[in-house]
Amino acid sequence: MSEFRFGLSAQDPWGREGADGSANLTGEILFDKPFTASDLFTSYFIPRPHIGGSLNFDDRTSFAYAGLSWTIDVTPNIFVEGSLGGAIHNGKDSSHPLSDRQAVGCSPLFRESGSVGVRLSANWSVMATIERLSDGGTCSDENRGLTNVGARVGYSF
Repeated sequence: MSEFRFGLSAQDPWGREGADGSANLTGEILFDKPFTASDLFTSYFIPRPHIGGSLNFDDRTSFAYAGLSWTIDVTPNIFVEGSLGGAIHNGKDSSHPLSDRQAVGCSPLFRESGSVGVRLSANWSVMATIERLSDGGTCSDENRGLTNVGARVGYSF
């Protein structure tokens, strides 16, 4: 384990799940890169594996996810990050009759995220994050997906 992150996010603020200001508690663990490169540029192409989850406070869609993250330093203290992976969820699909949850398609889903962060010290960072979950049209016509925005705090070991 190389880093732990936690934070809050607004659940789908432009959709049905966020109409009442629904929020999530998020957590994520990032692992070390599986191997290292000899130069900085090449090291940006080597991802870190991650696992995480998002727990909704209003009994709406919660999910767990795993994937790969790429972090690029813009300056010594500012970075950008992109992630790709998959997620499982408890949201509405074609066989789930819960009417207060967004129709997000089957499980598992694709998950993508992007962050902009600032390193406060050698160990601590803060970041703004947007994430998207969708079945990519692979299994449902009712797939609006789910987009969350939020802030996280990270601690690097």
